[in-house]
Amino acid sequence: MTLAEQSVITGNWLFRWRGFLPICFIAIILPAFVGFRYPNDSRLSYVVLWLACMGISLVGVLIRAYTVGFAAKGTSGRNTKEGQIAETLNRSGIYSMVRNPLYLGNFIIMLGQIILLGSAWCVLVYILSFWLYYERIIMAEEDFLKKKFGAVYEDYARLTPAFIPKPSLWKKTTLTFSPAFMLRKESHGFLVMMIIFSALGIVSDYAVSGSLSVDRLWLWILGITTGVYVLINLVIKKQLNHVG
Repeated sequence: MTLAEQSVITGNWLFRWRGFLPICFIAIILPAFVGFRYPNDSRLSYVVLWLACMGISLVGVLIRAYTVGFAAKGTSGRNTKEGQIAETLNRSGIYSMVRNPLYLGNFIIMLGQIILLGSAWCVLVYILSFWLYYERIIMAEEDFLKKKFGAVYEDYARLTPAFIPKPSLWKKTTLTFSPAFMLRKESHGFLVMMIIFSALGIVSDYAVSGSLSVDRLWLWILGITTGVYVLINLVIKKQLNHVG
């Protein structure tokens, strides 16, 4: 078996379990709290950094939301059991600028969380780990797409960047944006992101003060985010029951 074939097999396995990738980065996050201090020894500076990092992650959320909202039917989405699925090859909209916008969104979401740790080595380890992990997934996906779409995909891959968007390639999509589908697919991921950010805030306070006293700021953020998540899913469920 060649190295390329082994990489594809590994990539297919990682593809099935890619939703558990954030758990792997606990090994990066926990050591960063040893000797952790607020920026400028100021909690206000930390809160400002927290908001800035959340803003970075929200860029990734918006990229994912836009991509999923315009997703063509019969694509892999978030599933982890069926493996690679692609009834059509989407080459318009955000896919006209970059071949893997969902993974780009994932990268930016987790990058904001890693930057919040205030450790340059953590950022470097994260970037290298993310690339090694997703490189194999992308290789497996591209192997599947080349076999399914042949020269059409090869031409698309030759012109379109794999990870860094090229805006000059933009082509308007003919697909219709579906807010309900986007919210149903992405609301859970947004909730998890906010839980992680709140947890990072709580652990940071503990690392500095040495006492576990949860600030009301983090409780408010968790409460509001959870409430919005529940409301969105109740509305979507009601719409689906109405349609059914």
